[in-house]
Amino acid sequence: MKDTVDPAPSVNLEEIIVCPQCDAVYHLKVPKVGEKAVCERCHTVLIEPRKKAGLKIIAIAIATFVLILGATFFPFLDIDAAGNKNSVSVMDAALAFSSGPLLLLSLATAALIMLVPLARVMLTLYVLVPIVLDLPPARHAMQAFRLSQALQPWSMAEIFALGCAVALVKIADLATVGFGPAFWMFCGLVVLIVAQDKFMCKWSVWNSLENPKKS
Repeated sequence: MKDTVDPAPSVNLEEIIVCPQCDAVYHLKVPKVGEKAVCERCHTVLIEPRKKAGLKIIAIAIATFVLILGATFFPFLDIDAAGNKNSVSVMDAALAFSSGPLLLLSLATAALIMLVPLARVMLTLYVLVPIVLDLPPARHAMQAFRLSQALQPWSMAEIFALGCAVALVKIADLATVGFGPAFWMFCGLVVLIVAQDKFMCKWSVWNSLENPKKS
């Protein structure tokens, strides 16, 4: 006599949500605006809809774009040592070793500090602007949003700002250091990046891309 196994009940994937951190599975229940759904196991925020969050993220992304460009080319530090004064921008620092064996390091530094954050901003605008305007999603919007999230760990503008702060403490006794406009732009950039990630509800974006509104 052969053993028989009852078929597993079919599951509608649209009715479940999986925690991206610990893979816990839950039945989907969309919280109201201002509320949030949190994983019971690892306390990761799964869904957190916010009123007019899309407009806020777009505004932050545009401001971030402007600050990245300004912080790249404006003077970052003014150094006065033994009567010699010099100012340097982030672009100057990134290109200081643009030849020789440190070329790859120079390119990687420029990419992680400037190009990756800039790419994330452009991808965010590409994905969210049609959604906020109640238009059909842009072509390849899902791939663009997935790439934006994949680049997040490699966006290191805030790490650069923290590293500069540590370096300034070490050279404070050797030279007079002044902060250029780009330094303050980087400080603002760090705040905006944190705010953008705070307002971003990934589930809401994916839901809008998979179930676009009829315009």
